[in-house]
Amino acid sequence: MKVLIADDHALFRDGLSVHLEQIDPKAVIFQAGNFSQALKIAGDEKKLDLVIMDLDMPDMNWEEAMKDIKEKSSDARFVIMSASEDNRNIRKSLEYGVCGYIPKRSETKVITGALKLILDGGTYLPPSVIESGSSTGAMSKNGSSSANGKKLTNRQSQVLELVAQGLSNKQIAYEMGVSEATVKLHINALLRAVGATNRTQAVIIAQKMGLI
Repeated sequence: MKVLIADDHALFRDGLSVHLEQIDPKAVIFQAGNFSQALKIAGDEKKLDLVIMDLDMPDMNWEEAMKDIKEKSSDARFVIMSASEDNRNIRKSLEYGVCGYIPKRSETKVITGALKLILDGGTYLPPSVIESGSSTGAMSKNGSSSANGKKLTNRQSQVLELVAQGLSNKQIAYEMGVSEATVKLHINALLRAVGATNRTQAVIIAQKMGLI
């Protein structure tokens, strides 16, 4: 596994490297102190599996940097680790398709658990985001979620709730008592229903629509 950590604090990068090496002792970890260095590494290494980046570095706007890094490492999963817990930043990063947003003040066990979940194919969202969206959902008479004219089947609604909790396909399959292949079919249907291209976008769009 190849991982790029982009953060302008060397102590944070070193500490996070330790976490990742505990998760995967064979991990190859690259460090960048700014977005420009991150872009160079992404260009050189191309086959990155995971990119962990801060939002706030002085040399470039993070949205522009993420777009450029994604072009160079299209198969990598992206994670934001930031001191900012502003829901606007969290939602914006999700719209860009990140697989997780981990506040820097999170406890060590939370960070480790979130990284394991993301590497297992899941999505990690801060509890504050899930809680803020959980009270806005509306249920139709037949039990399906609906908002702004959009309706989800019971299965799609169930999958949406589990995806919003950050569960991987394997974990969702266990929770629902179905195969992973069936979960993939439900997720694909969910993405079409809300007009999303990936899981994280589905969550943020569904929250805006009041489906969760």
